[in-house]
Amino acid sequence: MDIQEIMRYLPHRYPILMVDRIIEVEPRKRCVGIKNVTINEPHFQGHYPGLPIMPGVLIVEAMAQCGAVILLADPELQGMIPVIGSIDEIKFRRQVVPGDQLRMEIELLKFKTSVGKIRGVATVDGQVAAEMFLTFKLLRTE
Repeated sequence: MDIQEIMRYLPHRYPILMVDRIIEVEPRKRCVGIKNVTINEPHFQGHYPGLPIMPGVLIVEAMAQCGAVILLADPELQGMIPVIGSIDEIKFRRQVVPGDQLRMEIELLKFKTSVGKIRGVATVDGQVAAEMFLTFKLLRTE
């Protein structure tokens, strides 16, 4: 799934769209996504000058967006807006810097009505950069 197809499912747009490609998706089950980290991203201007490091909250956001694709790829749920409810057991294990390719593996643990819980692991070159559990709610746009 390329960026154009991702934008059919996710409501996010530049500069907050954090998923460049989806390489695997099983609706309502799991997703594997890619974020290519580049020096041109606006947050690197201030985080940190001379030592650019991707903010941890943006790694979380990238995993959350990847998790949203698991549900929004289901025709019954398309067009809904995902919002984060809670983040649990977040651990940052490696810095993510320009030039890295962030691989996000997301598993849907449960989904009922409009609330879901995912487990996410983000890696760079096979090393875990971050892992978390996240709960979100899907909102109707009408």
